[in-house]
Amino acid sequence: MRQAKFRIGDIVRHRIHPFRGVIFDVDPVFSNSEEWLQAIPPESRPARDQPFYHLLAENAETTYIAYVSEQNLLLDETRRPVSHPMVGELFSGLEGGRYLPRRRLAN
Repeated sequence: MRQAKFRIGDIVRHRIHPFRGVIFDVDPVFSNSEEWLQAIPPESRPARDQPFYHLLAENAETTYIAYVSEQNLLLDETRRPVSHPMVGELFSGLEGGRYLPRRRLAN
């Protein structure tokens, strides 16, 4: 298992599709459903043995949550804020082009 290239709070963009977002969780390897993976055309289906990232994502029309393989992400160098409505719930602010995660209280 390799180490994740990106961290929670990083703003990334998809290598092919026109969307960007902020990472809010990381799976060290694929952890979604088999149906989700099989819905991706074989020629562009990502390998399972790489980190996958949960993003608060946005495109020109809407905001949503995306699940994306590391091979399909690049750092977004625009440093623009992400307009997803959940950003304020998970992050306390934007500093140096990266979101700062809110601290969670232990139960």
